[in-house]
Amino acid sequence: QVRVVETGGGLVQPGGSLRLSCAASGTFFSINAMDWYRQAPGKERELVAGISWSGNTNVIDTVKDRFTILRSNDKNAVYLQMNSLKPEDTAVYYCRTFYRLGSRDLLSWGQGTQVTVSS
Repeated sequence: QVRVVETGGGLVQPGGSLRLSCAASGTFFSINAMDWYRQAPGKERELVAGISWSGNTNVIDTVKDRFTILRSNDKNAVYLQMNSLKPEDTAVYYCRTFYRLGSRDLLSWGQGTQVTVSS
């Protein structure tokens, strides 16, 4: 089973920046992709950005000029660089990992990290 841990959340003023980190550890053959989701109070969880282990990225239109997703294959980690943060970016940010174990493709979620954008 893969353990996924997110770090880097916190309180930031509008216009500020944060860098979220997500690390996967445990037993697996390979990681196929890692994604960042977020869930604001009273709203559904939404995909923010994803990256395959070959480097293909996908970032939603509402943040693509402000957020960047990066990976470190040797650390089994993914990062979300968030710039020019807005109050509407306030949410719990979750990391999801797709990995292969034997012949199965599985996924694992982290516990989330809170991002609050407020003055």
